[in-house]
Amino acid sequence: LLLSDLGGLEREKEKKKLLMESVQERLVEFSLEAHDLYLNKSVPHLEGPPEPLQFYRDWIGPNKPCIIRNAFSHWPALSRWTPIYLREKIGSKVISVAVTPNGYADAVAGDRFVMPEERQMSFSSVLDIIEGTVQKTGVFYVQKQCSNLLQELPELVDDLEPHVPWMSTALGKSPDAVNFWLGEANAVTSMHKDPYENLYCVISGEKHFILLPPTDRPFVPYGLYQSAVYQEQDGGEFKVIDNVDSHKVAWIPLDPLDPDLERFPQYRLARPLCCTVKAGEMLYLPSLWFHHVRQSHGCIAVNFWYDMEYDIKYNYFQLLESLSEVANGSS
Repeated sequence: LLLSDLGGLEREKEKKKLLMESVQERLVEFSLEAHDLYLNKSVPHLEGPPEPLQFYRDWIGPNKPCIIRNAFSHWPALSRWTPIYLREKIGSKVISVAVTPNGYADAVAGDRFVMPEERQMSFSSVLDIIEGTVQKTGVFYVQKQCSNLLQELPELVDDLEPHVPWMSTALGKSPDAVNFWLGEANAVTSMHKDPYENLYCVISGEKHFILLPPTDRPFVPYGLYQSAVYQEQDGGEFKVIDNVDSHKVAWIPLDPLDPDLERFPQYRLARPLCCTVKAGEMLYLPSLWFHHVRQSHGCIAVNFWYDMEYDIKYNYFQLLESLSEVANGSS
């Protein structure tokens, strides 16, 4: 009887293994099919602001990114936002600044998900560091994503628009947040996704994006990490301090600039898109697309987050996420 039971258990394990392999194969086919059917091999450019309905049909509905030129050429910010102007206009304003030892804020470091030290600084003191007139330990990045342009720097709103009219019409809503970005070249945004339709506008300098569609989720590794925060010590070194009472954070440990394919072999099947968004250009980054971001030194950008629709597409993505986690044994 015991031998019979053991034999039954072995057969059951083999059946489960074959089923899991079948799921993994189908997930690969699913992703490759998406690339063949509708995804572009590079990020296309539009030469002007689109009509709302056309943009919805061509880009929002299909969930595809594009770069739009001449979409905000009427904004005074494009010519006004020099260091001299910004010092005069908002130099004394105190803003939230993310400070890290290596430029990686909100990223996996070893077995921790580490957030930046949040420092309150005057805008002029941030410019001093970026311009090199003041030397400080660490990498500084204005990146607080709480509609910081409207909340912390309302003096700059007249230099642009509080929303993008054709996007607001296409979606039938106003943006949830309008964010201001300014940082050093070493400041990096690690690979992640957001539940927003994102219009990312570069005012000066340029941003470098690595993008992966939601359908590549089976190839994107996740882990569960203890939450922590960087804290600069008196000697200038940074210490990682655990957030003791916080829940573990699910995050992507892979660096797309130097992917560890021995540790994450499934990433070989991913098909990342790389694009550079230059001054005066706007990237439409669709909801749930994975993205990794770098920038030129002192780059200034503004982005508009429009809340995504939690409809059947979101439902399907949640299913894909669950299947990917089961198939890959990740968190």
